[in-house]
Amino acid sequence: MARAPLVRPTDAPPTAHENDLSTEPGRPGVPASTPAHVDLPRHVAIIMDGNRRWARQRGLDDLEGHPAGVEAIRTVLRHARRRGIGALTLYAFSRENWARSDDEVAALFGLLEAAIRNETAELRSQGVRVRMIGRLNELPEATRASIDDALAATADGAEMLLTIAFNYAGRTELVDAIRAIVASGMSPGEVDEASVAAALYTAGTPDPDLVIRTGGEERLSNFLIWQSAYAELVTTETLWPDFDAVSLDAALDEYASRQRRFGR
Repeated sequence: MARAPLVRPTDAPPTAHENDLSTEPGRPGVPASTPAHVDLPRHVAIIMDGNRRWARQRGLDDLEGHPAGVEAIRTVLRHARRRGIGALTLYAFSRENWARSDDEVAALFGLLEAAIRNETAELRSQGVRVRMIGRLNELPEATRASIDDALAATADGAEMLLTIAFNYAGRTELVDAIRAIVASGMSPGEVDEASVAAALYTAGTPDPDLVIRTGGEERLSNFLIWQSAYAELVTTETLWPDFDAVSLDAALDEYASRQRRFGR
């Protein structure tokens, strides 16, 4: 008996595997010069966990772990650029982090402002473009001003895209995307994966190929939950302030050892 023809969905999932590598002005796509090596991720996202535990292990106040974490960012960013990673996204402050003490939240805002002021010139000289994602309108005015200055100063960077997720939450991002789609007047039948992706904070940037989490935990913690659907996950016991070039190379080697099938 002949089998009936297989009817496939018209909005088949392969659209989720396509990367937008646009580098048009104003678009946050990965630089065209980024090598498309099978064993090298174009986009690496990192959940930087363990600053406070690092401080406690050394008998320090919790807050002292965060400046050490900023130093680790500098090291990892430089090495990622050397390795040819086109896009690096760092989870710096989640909306859930508002539940921490006023002192810690204020310290994190201060660190962000100081890091932007101190690093913008070097980032610009290295061709790194900075982008911030999250509900930035909820941040203090001084913090927003520092962010705007950094974005403007590095807008021409063409060698690497550095995205900082600050006051970010994946579910909040999806809520904001849905609101934007509804506000646009799009009919339910018109909504597909592409239209949702275009409404996200990360629109125009390829999904992460590799998500690294430090500190021993093995969860996404509301980070890029749409974009990470097909990302390779690598977790390490290393606390973020101790994560260095060798640690990044180990994660890249682990990524290169895997075969990505995308459901095929």
